[in-house]
Amino acid sequence: MGRYSRLRRIQRLDPHKDYEQIFWWLTQYEFPWDYLQGVSVAFLRDYGVPRISQLLDRTQEFERAGQKRYDDTVLIAYEMVREGMDSEHGRATARHLNRIHGRYRIPNEDYLYVLATTVVGPKRWIDRYGWRALSPQETESMALVGRRMGEMMGIAGLPGDYAGFERLHDDYEKQMFAYDPANRRVAAATLRVITGWFPRPLRPLVARVALALLDEPLLAALGFRPQPHWLRTAAHRTLRARAALVRRLPARPDWLPHRAKPRSYPFGWTLDDLGPHWAHSRPLAPLAEETSPQEQQ
Repeated sequence: MGRYSRLRRIQRLDPHKDYEQIFWWLTQYEFPWDYLQGVSVAFLRDYGVPRISQLLDRTQEFERAGQKRYDDTVLIAYEMVREGMDSEHGRATARHLNRIHGRYRIPNEDYLYVLATTVVGPKRWIDRYGWRALSPQETESMALVGRRMGEMMGIAGLPGDYAGFERLHDDYEKQMFAYDPANRRVAAATLRVITGWFPRPLRPLVARVALALLDEPLLAALGFRPQPHWLRTAAHRTLRARAALVRRLPARPDWLPHRAKPRSYPFGWTLDDLGPHWAHSRPLAPLAEETSPQEQQ
């Protein structure tokens, strides 16, 4: 298979009908590592909003079980799409996600923003550091998967395309980014998770490189100083060099999708393993389309 063969297949598809197939190829074959990095940046962007970080700080999930919290967030999205979002498994995953969130009073606009970060964050990362930029079909597939996920969660006011998600994302940050001590605590806990993947002597450098990849408005909201120009330049050039190397490697064959290897589940996982321990004793929350308008209010 040539390096651009799968891209040509994707370009022949209609993202409005085939968005799940395109999204699967995008995340499991074309950009598995880059997509996860974009999601990691999305986590950190959420913490720039005091209302969101204060809730996460109160739960202490990242302090007590940060790696599991990180893995669970990534795996729930994987579980929702792996058999199709409207499959029985996909719908069961959405019910499980609704059950986890149902314990908290979360404004609809915060749901919208967090969802938008999972669409915009990976797109911007891949365009900047991936071995190629995303095609229009791939970009819209991410937006439409995000939209369908939001519909299953009962989120109102969902954008219809990527441009809408990007506009919502940027407008919300201009309005809501502000420093709060909770922002820094939750961000620091997440950075401890990320740096924990590396040998101990490298962890201080890894933390600084991670911060070097963040923009100044986000750093200010998290309470971190910008890293020196030389470090930001070095981090950028290293990732661009990686992209050039990956571009020269053979494409991942169809029979070898990316295998999730979450550190919290070395022997595998089931849907019931994902989420806080208390979530497994609560009844399943229905999907939005399974409730009446009166019940949704």
